[in-house]
Amino acid sequence: MKNFKILMTAFIVGLGLLSFTKINSDKNEEPKSKTASAKGYEVGDEATDFKLKNTDGKMVSLSDFKKAKGFIVVFTCNHCPYAKKYEDRIVALDKKYKSQGYPVIAINPNDPNVQPEDSYQKMIERAKEKGFTFPYLVDEGQKIYPQYGATKTPHVFVLQKEGSKNIVKYIGAIDNNYEDPNDVSERYAEDAVDALLKNESVKMTKTVAIGCTIKAKK
Repeated sequence: MKNFKILMTAFIVGLGLLSFTKINSDKNEEPKSKTASAKGYEVGDEATDFKLKNTDGKMVSLSDFKKAKGFIVVFTCNHCPYAKKYEDRIVALDKKYKSQGYPVIAINPNDPNVQPEDSYQKMIERAKEKGFTFPYLVDEGQKIYPQYGATKTPHVFVLQKEGSKNIVKYIGAIDNNYEDPNDVSERYAEDAVDALLKNESVKMTKTVAIGCTIKAKK
């Protein structure tokens, strides 16, 4: 009887320790939703719409483009050497695909207090200087680029309209040679849009974006 009581006491203490460990483990575990949102979009995710100010002062949303089949969303900026190298190619993408239903939507994600060259006024000047044929939007408050998971300038997200939804079909670089447009052998963004226009699956759905890190508010 004495041994039985000792065994029962040990059993109850053991259960208490397990419960204590479980409670503390749950407290320290990071919420799964927070972890998922921090990563941004993956291919196949629905991209939510936004409403951002263009260099002409007007507010622009994806829903404004009623006839679009999708979008080439490019996070870019003024000051970054990589972004500058790609500016003419971004203009070329818009000229080639806008009439086919895939316009370019450029977004500047940088905080101007961290990088003054990326101020709204400088954006207006740059858009005029380079003859941008697409909206060049400012991510005021830096709320949109984290949703997408953009980390570089430039960083491309090709979206396809599926009913009322915008589905991510490609994420990454524009092509495989930022230095020399004449020595490009892989045109990732173009290949993705071409496939979608043919109702085909995108073969290369994700690449590593090459560029400057996004300048977040300190």
